Order: sequence, then structure tokens, then C-alpha cells
Amino acid sequence: MKLSAACVVAVDVGSVRTGSFAWAAVDMPGHTLTAHGDDPAGAAGALSAALADGARAVLALEAPMSVPVPGDWKLLGKGRTGEGNRAWSASAGAGALATGLAQGAWLLAEVARALPGLAATTQVPRWRGAADGGAPLLLVEAFVSGEGKPVPTALGPHAADAEAAARAVAARLAGEDGTDGTDMTCAPQRAFSLLAAQARWAGLAVAGDELALDVLVVRARPAG
Repeated sequence: MKLSAACVVAVDVGSVRTGSFAWAAVDMPGHTLTAHGDDPAGAAGALSAALADGARAVLALEAPMSVPVPGDWKLLGKGRTGEGNRAWSASAGAGALATGLAQGAWLLAEVARALPGLAATTQVPRWRGAADGGAPLLLVEAFVSGEGKPVPTALGPHAADAEAAARAVAARLAGEDGTDGTDMTCAPQRAFSLLAAQARWAGLAVAGDELALDVLVVRARPAG
């Protein structure tokens, strides 16, 4: 399988009915915006096409995609390390989580239907090793909020958020943003990976240990 190129598809999770859903795709290593849209089918198609063409691909969902499950019940709902005052369990985060679960599961099921037997992972080293039998589809969480929000384009604020997320993830994976690793983590609590759960539900091949592993979370930072 040719793995010299990669495609990052980021999804701004939101209501499809009211037009709050958007997606954008950028290539690696060039970071060129290659496609965008406001329909989930388009996002699934962009991922499937890249993978079918022999490239690696990344799906970044802008919603909480891993949650901490503490041993002490008094800590249930506590924010992840790195979230600050925007905990995953607060109203905005919880709403995005619920919407993202359904939308992510649908997207991954479409990709699995198009490419039977496809392997996915939430772990970057396993994605990087796709040429040696690893998984060519990487699943990550994006976070676009506050100062990291871009200036809305003519395509609208949701498309701008999706593009900002895609570019931030591409820069992180290429080691270009000066940040190593993830911006948020469930540790020291045990992680419940919603990304791994969605992928397994969709029929993708995912290692069993990933259900309890932290996922990569990339926060979009201010431009300039």
C-alpha cells in the first residue's frame, strides 16, 4: 500500500437539519484545502476515496471523544486534564458528545461499508506503521474554541471551524505546531474511548485495548 500521502477530514459536529454540520479535508504534507461540504455523505466519501487510493487518512471529530471513568464515584463528570473551564460534561460539551456519537458512528459505518476489512486506530504510532501492517485510518478529537476560532469564511462559521480543525490536526501530525502529543488527557483516570467504541460498532478492525486508551486531542490555536 502506498503511504506517502495522507488526507485529514475534520468534522464540525452539529445539527444536519439546521445546517450546523460541516466538514473540510486538507492534504498532507501540503496542507491544501482539497474539499469541503455540509453533508455527512461527502465527508465519508472523502475518507473512503483517499483510503481506496492508497493514502492514509485521518478523521477528526470536533466533540469530546474520550471520557474519564474514575475509580472514585465522587469524581464522575470531572473535566479532563487540559480542558480548563470547558469540561466535556458541561452543557456544550455534553451536547456535542451526544451528537458526535451518532454522526461519527454513521460516518465510520459508511467507510466500513465502502472498504470491508479496513483497520482503524486511535493511536498515532499504529497509524504511522500502516505500511508494516498497522491501521491506515486514524481517529482523533479536535477542539476549536475561544481564541482558536477562525474568522468565518464565505462558506460560513461551521466550515471555517472544520477547516481550522483539519489544519491543526495536520500540523500536529507533521510536527509543525511546536506541540508534542495531546492537548487533553483522561489520565490519571481510566479513559473510555468513544472513538474506538464507534469504530468497533461500525465494523472496522480496532485493537481491543484501544477502548481504554487516551485519544489524540488537538486544540486549534490562534493564527499568526
